[in-house]
Amino acid sequence: MVERTYYVYILASRRGVLYAGITNSLERRMAEHKSGEIPGFTKRYKANRLVYWEEYGDVTAAIVREKEIKGWTRAKKIALIKAQNPGLAARIPRSRAFITSTRPR
Repeated sequence: MVERTYYVYILASRRGVLYAGITNSLERRMAEHKSGEIPGFTKRYKANRLVYWEEYGDVTAAIVREKEIKGWTRAKKIALIKAQNPGLAARIPRSRAFITSTRPR
């Protein structure tokens, strides 16, 4: 049986938007995020800087961890990033107040 590696990762935009995801190829997935070829949240908010990752040998464990992180507060995610990568965590803005509604007024 071929062993696979799965990655749970967090991306950040320059303005501080955070995104958690899972993949079996971090290099490929980062190229997709950076190119903007995948429509959705990360393309819309330009969240394409890798600021945190964890490796798993079991896809179920990786999915559980991704869901756990997605349920965390912003402060807890930043603390996790800071534990692995203090320099990047310091550059993530604390507020998400810049995100505005796209609904017409």
